[in-house]
Formats: sequence, C-alpha cells, structure tokens
Amino acid sequence: MNNDSPRNDVERLLVEMLQGQIDPEDFARRLLNMQIFMPVKDEKYQIMGFQSSTKAQPLIVDDEEGNRIMVTFSAPERAKALAAEFPGYSGGLLADTHWIVRRMAQGMGLTINPGMEPGFDFDADMVAMLVGLLPEDES
Repeated sequence: MNNDSPRNDVERLLVEMLQGQIDPEDFARRLLNMQIFMPVKDEKYQIMGFQSSTKAQPLIVDDEEGNRIMVTFSAPERAKALAAEFPGYSGGLLADTHWIVRRMAQGMGLTINPGMEPGFDFDADMVAMLVGLLPEDES
C-alpha cells in the first residue's frame, strides 16, 4: 500500500468524490457523520493526559486571499507532518464532522488533508451548505 492509498472510510469517501463516483450532496451527507481529526493548540502547562481548558483552539490558517480556513485531517497520523510547520499543535481530537462544522465561525473554510491526496477544500459557501444539511441544533 503506498502513502496515497485510502487508509480509512473518510479517505475512501474523498476518493469517491474526487473520482466523480458520488454526487456532492451525498458526499456531504456521508462526511457529516464521519470523524475527522482536528489539530488543537497545546496548552502551556500540560498535565499528562489532562486538558485543563474547556475550549479547544483549532488550527486556523489564512490562504493567499485572506480567507480563514480550519485545518483538519482524515486521521491523526496524517497531521504529523504538519505539526512541524505549526509548533504548538502536536495534539488534537477526533470529532464528528457535524460537530466541527456546527461550531465553526461563519465565513470560514475547511480543509481535509491539506496538500495531500486524498484531500478536499471547502470554501466558506461549501461549509455553509454543510451546515444547511444539519438537523436543527439538539441543544
């Protein structure tokens, strides 16, 4: 298996979408119910195995046009190379995609596996479409 072979269900779904095997809405609906890995800022004073903060600070970058983009990965091992580029983001959490997009700021994009295959970039309008597919907030 080479490095670009799909490693999990999220990556298999990404490949299906990139190869045109499923329509965009089906892709979005299925992705919302899958877990992706979100790098979060390391705490300054860590206690082994505990996080004292109740608010995770996700990795957010600006693209060339100044758009804010949340960085995520299909699996934690995909994030390892990026940790070297962004010191302070060596950890993270696996979360359902629907949980992540529900909490994203309006007007923000989302990338899964940036610069890797398989990967996918959602601009802010596509993220808004994902949010539109969510059921009413359960809170």
